[in-house]
Amino acid sequence: MPKILFISSTGGHLTEMMQLKSLFKKYDYYIITEKTKSNLYLKDEYKEHVSFLVYGTKDHLFRYIFKFLFNIIKTVFLYFKVCPDYIITTGTHTAGPMCYLGKIFGSKIIYVETFANIKTKTITGKLIYPVADRFIVQWESMLKLYPQAEYGGWIF
Repeated sequence: MPKILFISSTGGHLTEMMQLKSLFKKYDYYIITEKTKSNLYLKDEYKEHVSFLVYGTKDHLFRYIFKFLFNIIKTVFLYFKVCPDYIITTGTHTAGPMCYLGKIFGSKIIYVETFANIKTKTITGKLIYPVADRFIVQWESMLKLYPQAEYGGWIF
């Protein structure tokens, strides 16, 4: 059974990713997101199938840089703990290093561009588009910006 790693930042990106939870029953899955009070329920619900990265925002850039570097190191550890065949992500900064690491070590990368963007690329979308094996957009208008993408419709 293929191992699938689901990774996203917290908030709306996590909400979008959790729309794919029907896949958890079909595959050997693992979830990674940032730890916040609002998503601690994941540990109760998914137990050993979930890990957390440190939450950080770019509002406090100096602290964010150190948190981001720590998360990159933790990402390496988690990648080799899970050894996923596929990485599925809805973004954002939390997912970037994992997708590049996965690409280097042979994981297939599936990126779902956020529902929130209808006419502009996200920073993470721009970064992951070149390495994604499948790049899925939720709005047909986004196909103009990402010509190799697939229109998948809304995941809500």
